[in-house]
Amino acid sequence: MTGIELAPETTDALPWTLQRAPQNYVIGHVRAVLPDRVLDDARIVVRDGRIAEVGPSVPGVRADVDGGGLLCLPGLVDVHSDGLEKERMPRPGVELPWSFALMSFEGKVRAAGVTTVFHGASFSDRATATSGRSVHVAQRMCESIEQWSLRETDCGLVDHRVLHRLDVRSEAGFEAMRAEFERLVATGAVTTETPAVISHEDHTPGIGQYADRAYYENHIAGVRGISAEAARAYVDELAAEREANAGIRDTTMGWLAEQSRTGLVRIFGHDPESAVEIADLAARGGNVAEFPTTVEAAREARDRGMSVVMGGPNVLRGKSHSGNVSAGELADLGLVTALASDYLPSSLLGAAFVLAERGMGLPAAVALVTSGPATAVGLADRGALDAGQRADLVLVAVEHGHPVTRAVLRAV
Repeated sequence: MTGIELAPETTDALPWTLQRAPQNYVIGHVRAVLPDRVLDDARIVVRDGRIAEVGPSVPGVRADVDGGGLLCLPGLVDVHSDGLEKERMPRPGVELPWSFALMSFEGKVRAAGVTTVFHGASFSDRATATSGRSVHVAQRMCESIEQWSLRETDCGLVDHRVLHRLDVRSEAGFEAMRAEFERLVATGAVTTETPAVISHEDHTPGIGQYADRAYYENHIAGVRGISAEAARAYVDELAAEREANAGIRDTTMGWLAEQSRTGLVRIFGHDPESAVEIADLAARGGNVAEFPTTVEAAREARDRGMSVVMGGPNVLRGKSHSGNVSAGELADLGLVTALASDYLPSSLLGAAFVLAERGMGLPAAVALVTSGPATAVGLADRGALDAGQRADLVLVAVEHGHPVTRAVLRAV
């Protein structure tokens, strides 16, 4: 008798409730999106919250759940989400409690099929009224996510983690980041098995994301409701201020290189624009090129074996909002290994299906929002419908050309 035939006899004796999926179950009649193909009328056996087997459905053998022909994907992994800060402050000056924001945003994340999310905490002293970003807010976000993850609950809907966004020209941001990192190491939250994820960024006008200052000036004018002349003067002042902070950049980069050598951190380089920047990133132990702004930077990163992360909204829009290289172009060149939601959780599934329709194929496109991002952050236990992986499963329908999440089954 095969393992598949025995599966119904070994499922949980307890009834399946809507609160959460049991540790042991069998789901049948799904279209399983595997790493290399789509297996129609598939059956997935789950044991102790892990995938035990994926194969064809067996006639006459009962499954605990009938998937009804829906697509079955691994739970999505989002390595860069800035949505939580918007959820906490939906309008300038309107701040909601962190616990409420997490609960509310968790619903959006889960509806998007995301089962693991890295929230961007911006360690920078460039506080703004529109984003609410500041060193203090980053500290409170980290604290709130930790408390939310450790709370007593019968069902953890999403695995919440932190992407530490470090402004390399902010002394206050660096000092706070270093203190937070030391705390995480001291408490055992960060180890070589569970390294911190730090993305270093430099949003000085004229480089990186806003290499063309005109895009940044237009952004400032629109957000602040000021004239083009006033926006230009503001950007001039900001550029001069950040240029004066060049010294702290060297200190920050040196510290990151030291931590990388310990294996306690995975380093993302944010908005790299050249092969030289990628070479520098590699020299300090960087693992990921996050949102490269040129083909040159993305190609150099892939040549060096780095992950390349681009934004889902970029794919959906067909272009970068700041005039840089489009994610679609890089994907067509085979230079993208992962997509991140950036600020829109639903963009992940949507972007994957857009790329699949463009000729990438569904398995490769789905990998960009599952196994690809899991690799970028060093999570080897999720991201594929393979034996031994976490049973984080997402059932998806396609309606009017768009993917729609029908159900999420997350291993607890």
